[in-house]
Amino acid sequence: MQNQEGKYNIKAVSNMLGIQAGTLRAWERRYQIIAPVRNDSGHRLYTEEHIKILKWLIEKVDKGFTISQAVSLLEKNELSITDTVKETIDDKSVELFDELLDALLSFDEARAHVIMDKVFTIYSVEKVLIDILGTLLVRVGSLWEEGTITSAHEHFASSFLRSRIGSILHTLPTNGFLPKTVSVCGPGEWHELGLLIYTLYVKRKGFDTIYLGVSLADNDIHVVIEEINPKFLFLSCTLKENLEKTLLLVVELESKYPNLHVGIGGHAIGYMNEEERAKFDKNIIGLNIEQWDHWLKQKMNE
Repeated sequence: MQNQEGKYNIKAVSNMLGIQAGTLRAWERRYQIIAPVRNDSGHRLYTEEHIKILKWLIEKVDKGFTISQAVSLLEKNELSITDTVKETIDDKSVELFDELLDALLSFDEARAHVIMDKVFTIYSVEKVLIDILGTLLVRVGSLWEEGTITSAHEHFASSFLRSRIGSILHTLPTNGFLPKTVSVCGPGEWHELGLLIYTLYVKRKGFDTIYLGVSLADNDIHVVIEEINPKFLFLSCTLKENLEKTLLLVVELESKYPNLHVGIGGHAIGYMNEEERAKFDKNIIGLNIEQWDHWLKQKMNE
């Protein structure tokens, strides 16, 4: 690949990739990511490999990375930029997922932090939350239910993830024009990580969000609502045995607070029968970001 012949001048590359020639020169000078050959007149000539490298970097910048972060990612992964480089990068998330799971199940907190730092360097917060951490939570829960891992493993993994997600949650700014929201687990629930992930998604949207975590004592939720006066209340239910109590609470809250929108989510939603799904369809927030966006947008317009 290094012996490819240069055939594109800087103007052609600028037009091809939609980037200013001055920006290209600055990238080359500052980061030395590519070294275009010079023709007899001293003009830069770019190869096909150079184009692939630049195109990949531009894609990363368009997704929110700084150019320095994109270059660092390129160097850390020691990638050979080919037609399949994007697929190689995407496959990296699977590798990091396996590494993080292994670290957590080995009680190796230091290694888990290193992997998490790398994950957040490579991917957007949304991808980390949904595609990696969300999947990790389901996997750990399944392993625990199957008896493959102990409750100690589950608690350690949950504690680690709760700490990392919580540290992000408290640093995000809020939009004063958006309404307040409250997130809390349903009655009897202590599985809070799924709710924490959803709360971080809401906070990333700019909502002033109060995160309460595990289930509250009876009637305490009414004190919170009357004091905060939120527009949205999000309830999470993971265990099937807590589903009935959670749904009863939804009915109670909507009856007492007609201006409150109550959203419900969590693994237990999958256990709802057809009658319950029809009755609470307006409350089910969905399983992914697209569905969450749709639910929030719909309720904001009501």
